[in-house]
Amino acid sequence: MRVSEMRLLDIINIEDGRRLGPIIDLDLDLEKGIVKGIIVLTSSRGKGFFSSKNGDIFVPWEKVIKIGVDVILVDGRELFNSNY
Repeated sequence: MRVSEMRLLDIINIEDGRRLGPIIDLDLDLEKGIVKGIIVLTSSRGKGFFSSKNGDIFVPWEKVIKIGVDVILVDGRELFNSNY
């Protein structure tokens, strides 16, 4: 799957079934060649326990449960404030 295709998928929190928003960026470690996480633009723009002051959520790659045809499921129970 390409990043451009991933940006079209809905990000769903499995904890409450809520749609978090679209992927706006990937956090990559180019030296190690790994994806560290995804950055999601929230519709609440800065409200909630895991969004930063500019409304973006950092979802560590370990919290991505499943990438499907229509959605990406993430475990949002322990998401934290990020610097994004």
